[in-house]
Amino acid sequence: MLKAVLFDMDGVIVDTEPLHKKAYFNMFADVDIAVSEALYESFTGQSTLNICKQLCDQFTLEHAPETLVGIKRSHFKSLFENDTELALLDGVLELIKDYHRNKLTLVLASSASMPNIDRIFNRFDLNRYFTAKLSGADLQASKPHPEIFIKAAAASGHDSRHCMVIEDSTNGITAAKAAGIFCVGYNSLNSKNQDYSKADRVISNFNEIDFAKVKDWNVGNRE
Repeated sequence: MLKAVLFDMDGVIVDTEPLHKKAYFNMFADVDIAVSEALYESFTGQSTLNICKQLCDQFTLEHAPETLVGIKRSHFKSLFENDTELALLDGVLELIKDYHRNKLTLVLASSASMPNIDRIFNRFDLNRYFTAKLSGADLQASKPHPEIFIKAAAASGHDSRHCMVIEDSTNGITAAKAAGIFCVGYNSLNSKNQDYSKADRVISNFNEIDFAKVKDWNVGNRE
């Protein structure tokens, strides 16, 4: 029986990807590296620190990864504060309210930093619906490692066999399945070149997974 839903944030709750992309490419320019679109897309779902560590290794940068993180986050904060069109994805607030009303435990499991998570949750008044929020930036390993979902399931207070993950990225889906948790892949218009083949279900609209439809799903299937 489904008792908890573990949400990714970027690409599932809100589409901050355009802002993140601008912030990343501004940072790339600041440190004078040429990152291809293909390489950038391969980072989807990973924490900023993990991405910056890979960049430092790949481009043999003298900068510390933490320096790159600071530059990127400074650009993102400026873009976030000045963007007036940022909005929740269509249907996700209704889904969150539907789950909450039906007593499902909701936990956020995002690779975003906690300051960015708090900016989104405060801006859209989401804290009231969620039992816990986890940031991959605070953990030892980044998606596709399963650590964040193992800890998110624990934070929900329910066995992982009673949990469901909603993810939009290859790395996130891989992490959820490695944690042994049922995973819904959200294939939205905002998702680019992501692999949903490992997801248990794939949707393109949140009304496909409202409570009435998912309450009887056998989410305990770990295959």
